Amino acid sequence: MFILFWWFIPTTQAQQNVIWNTQSHNSSESMPVGGGDIGLNLWVEKGEVYLYLSRSGTFDENNTLLKLGRVKLKFSSDPFEGKTFKQELILKDGYAQIDGSDIQIKVWVDVFNPVIHVNVKSKQKITTEASYESWRFEDRITKGKENNQNSYKWAPQGLVKTAKDEIAFENNGIQFYHQNKAETVFDVAVKQQGLADRKAELYNPIKNLIFGGSMQGKNMVSAGNEAGTYLSTPFQSWKLKSKMPSQSQEITIALNISKAGIQNWKKELYSIKRNSTQKASIKWWNDYWKRSFVYINSKSEQASQSSKNYQLFRYMLGCNAFGKYPTKFNGGLFTFDPQLTDTALKYTPDFRNWGGGTHTAQNQRLVYWPMLKSGDFDMMKPQFDFYLDLLKNAEIRTESAWGHKGASFTEQLENFGLPNPAEYGWKRPADFNKGMEYNAWLEYEWDTVLEFCMMILETERYGGADIEKYLPLIESSLTFFKEHYTYLAKQRGAKALDANGYLVLYPGSGAETYKMAYNSTSTIAALKTVLERLIAHPGLSAKQKSDWVEMLRTIPPISFREFDGESGRKPTIAPAKLWERINNTESPQLYPVYPWGIYGLGKPGLDTAINTYQLDTDVLKFRSHVGWKQDNIFAARLGLTEEAAKLTTAKLKNSGRRFPAFWGPGFDWTPDHNWGGSGMIGLQEMLMQVDGKKIMLFPAWPADWDVHFKLHAPYQTTVEVELKNGKIESLKVLPEFRKADVINMIK
Repeated sequence: MFILFWWFIPTTQAQQNVIWNTQSHNSSESMPVGGGDIGLNLWVEKGEVYLYLSRSGTFDENNTLLKLGRVKLKFSSDPFEGKTFKQELILKDGYAQIDGSDIQIKVWVDVFNPVIHVNVKSKQKITTEASYESWRFEDRITKGKENNQNSYKWAPQGLVKTAKDEIAFENNGIQFYHQNKAETVFDVAVKQQGLADRKAELYNPIKNLIFGGSMQGKNMVSAGNEAGTYLSTPFQSWKLKSKMPSQSQEITIALNISKAGIQNWKKELYSIKRNSTQKASIKWWNDYWKRSFVYINSKSEQASQSSKNYQLFRYMLGCNAFGKYPTKFNGGLFTFDPQLTDTALKYTPDFRNWGGGTHTAQNQRLVYWPMLKSGDFDMMKPQFDFYLDLLKNAEIRTESAWGHKGASFTEQLENFGLPNPAEYGWKRPADFNKGMEYNAWLEYEWDTVLEFCMMILETERYGGADIEKYLPLIESSLTFFKEHYTYLAKQRGAKALDANGYLVLYPGSGAETYKMAYNSTSTIAALKTVLERLIAHPGLSAKQKSDWVEMLRTIPPISFREFDGESGRKPTIAPAKLWERINNTESPQLYPVYPWGIYGLGKPGLDTAINTYQLDTDVLKFRSHVGWKQDNIFAARLGLTEEAAKLTTAKLKNSGRRFPAFWGPGFDWTPDHNWGGSGMIGLQEMLMQVDGKKIMLFPAWPADWDVHFKLHAPYQTTVEVELKNGKIESLKVLPEFRKADVINMIK
């Protein structure tokens, strides 16, 4: 059970705290808490307080994204024995508080220093025991499906082992760290993919990586070790205990990640400032909530749930604002024991399906697109830098495989820029091209990077960001398509272009769905849109602009097909000119609607796009609100209010788990962050759409849903609106001259 508590801040934005009045049964009933790049799962079970510790970038030698352990607080008397219990996530200030009849426990993360703070206050003098619990106290061999947590997945090459951590009482506390072994999955993938001769040039983010931390308590001393089991996982614990009973206790957990050797890692760890006040972190969260919000006040419980869960999911995204790595689509920083998602998976808390260091681009994009309208441009940097850091590796891979220029970024991309080795394929034909993945779902799919290129260009347009350092990434990603499809055409015959002077985009892929595609619509829409936006960038030289204009002329047109409508055959957008088979259940024939915006409200061909949504038999068969499905977004972009409302509220309804925004597993894992991201996008697009300088308010909004929202629009514009009874009662646009570009579309 949870209660939603309302509070107001000066912007009149409404927020919802999550309040639980009973303890949790297990870690699946945990509450997310975090800040900076740290995420915690917090819960109280049988009178004891638990924390899972996670941080961005903690990849081991197998590329599992390891948790940093579990902390348990135990007290000399059960502080929750009476009827009083309250656990509250205080969204406005970004922390959690647990109250018993005689105790208050505050848990917060310093946004600007990698430190977790646990503050205990009691009316009675009590003894506090803080245990650091680890399931990595010894080497662990991972078998079968457990390898889905790492980059070997279903194709391990021999024994796969998660190496043990080093844990000890040190410096008046407990020190713990994982140090990657000399041989990592990077070395295995480089050899597998025929790049051993270029290995010294390749960026390797997991080599020499050390991560961990230390837990210290004021006036606490070491209290020995214990062994135990949580659910199906054995652990050992290292305990600190109060020197004497007291009414207050302060515990800090500092975390560090480094490649500088163990002595330097320790030096850095113990130089981290642990005694910061919460003031700066609270201010960051307060400003975060003022930047953007959506509050729906409706008789429709589903509509109200949507805005509440939109805010809760945005909180979870804010916990990795400053991560070295982007928020992972398959759980972010908040995964819990896997058997509580799937009873068959009795593995350690390190497990998540679809890997830790593997980044699935089709899924990652849905986590990051909504940050434009929420104005969280600074939080997009980890995702952009992820690609920028891998640019050289992607170019080396292209050159080695095909002898031409450009960056080839595959769909299942390792954090070192090469294809995932399991999906690259170990049982490949001897003469199969070494640049290709031998995988029915992923072959020839390399256009998703263009969505991130577009996001980069949009941060310049929305927030005035300086994107000069990313231009080589955008240009190299485009160059790959020009060079590669010219290269393939010349292998087939004497001409590089077709009879109309267009590139022949074959073989290609319409997402993971339409395979061996000829002129995939999603690829054409991506190339056309990114090229047009890049050409408009003022920083290009005349030569660069001329080259990209020339490439734009070679992009083929989108193809169409027909389906039966009420009054005869109707034109629809085809997923490609031709294709050989269907592998998945995506609808890339609607990507020209979203994200590419070629079709939409007030634009030519809107009827054709609506026909595609309403008549295409594949689109109808694939329609769903689950996981990464985008149908709610397509409906909103096409002005189909009833459909958009139905699908978006289905996405953003309570998850069925104790924390309302822990959706999933969907097609991936729990919490499913691309489920939450696509829900956010749908709600934003229902409220406000932009086209050039036009700002269209309520393009797909039910008139009986009262709402107060603040979103961001291009040209450093914010739009804050209150709608009541179908009428705009308040409209605030900054800068004010942009009011002239606002169109009210409420019906």
